[in-house]
Amino acid sequence: MTVLTIEELAGTLGPGQAIAGLDLGTKTIGLAMSDLGRRFATPRPVLKREKFTIDAETLLNFATKEKVAAFVIGLPMNMNGSAGPRVQATRAFVRNMEQKTAIPFVYWDERLSTVAAERALLEMDVSRAKRAERIDSAAASFILQGALDRLSLLARSADDTEA
Repeated sequence: MTVLTIEELAGTLGPGQAIAGLDLGTKTIGLAMSDLGRRFATPRPVLKREKFTIDAETLLNFATKEKVAAFVIGLPMNMNGSAGPRVQATRAFVRNMEQKTAIPFVYWDERLSTVAAERALLEMDVSRAKRAERIDSAAASFILQGALDRLSLLARSADDTEA
């Protein structure tokens, strides 16, 4: 497995390949999937965290079933741009996944993704209990949508350069 930049990923993806978004929490992993055209991110059910080996197996089973070409994983940077303990935990998770899969990972700055997800769920009048269940997948969806928007911009730039 390789860690790629979003620009490197843009160069390796073929048409019709979907990518997944991950919001790695201490108790859950939020999941989202793109459509095959990589335009829209859709939240998927949250995975409850257990031991790493079980989490990795569950995630890889999901990746096989959904034909995931790459994972975009939220990197929880501090607001001032520094890396705290959650960034270290996320990088360690990806390093451990390197032993288990060839699927590439892309780190994506997730500052404010949970805040945006919470706002969206509030606007939809989702109850507090339901928000707690859905917040991580909603955050994964915001993370993935940001990456999809960037991939779209990169594709348009490449088209403009070729024209």
